[in-house]
Amino acid sequence: MPLVLHYLSLSPPARTVDLVIHALGLAAEYKVVDTLNKEQFKPEFLKLNPLHTIPVIVDDGFVLWESHAIITYLVSKYGKDDSLYPKDLKKRAIVDQRLHYSNDVFYVLRRITRKILLGQLKVLSEDYIHRVREIQMNMEKLLEGHKFMAGDTLTVADYSYITLVDVLEVFQPMENRFPHIKAWEARCKASMKSFDYVNKKGAAEIIAKIKDGLSSMENIFAT
Repeated sequence: MPLVLHYLSLSPPARTVDLVIHALGLAAEYKVVDTLNKEQFKPEFLKLNPLHTIPVIVDDGFVLWESHAIITYLVSKYGKDDSLYPKDLKKRAIVDQRLHYSNDVFYVLRRITRKILLGQLKVLSEDYIHRVREIQMNMEKLLEGHKFMAGDTLTVADYSYITLVDVLEVFQPMENRFPHIKAWEARCKASMKSFDYVNKKGAAEIIAKIKDGLSSMENIFAT
């Protein structure tokens, strides 16, 4: 049975999983779950994931949700080597550390973006803008002295962050403030298989929706 990915291209974590699927050269069947129209609450989907989030994979009957769990599972099972998720305990711990922090990054973005997409936000708070800038500053620090997020080689940690960078920049343009992030972003795009094919359309769609929502707000704070 082929690997099945339940996803929506607007979702950064879903695109992260799709990028790893392409990196591993896996064949997959794609099933769209339109979370903006609440398809994640349909009974058949809740049987797969009672927490009603995407992405979800079904691998020969094995159901798994949460993007970090999925990508580490896929690489551990199907990777030709351990470069994307090292077996060396210390190297893997650094990758896991970066993955855990990317959860914090996604939580900040998800909290505000969801309200914007659903038209539930009228004012973008100054506190939120500062939190986005703090994330960018932290990412810049994590990349100091390294080519990639967890060292000098591409790992699943990079796949987890790369789909979030564009959304961060919508709220706070990096301009010339974060050279390490810009250089890392270019390396990722050059190194990741089928990057534009997997990421470009979904990223453009969610950015357009966010910008449309921001344009209708009464006030937007900037640093």
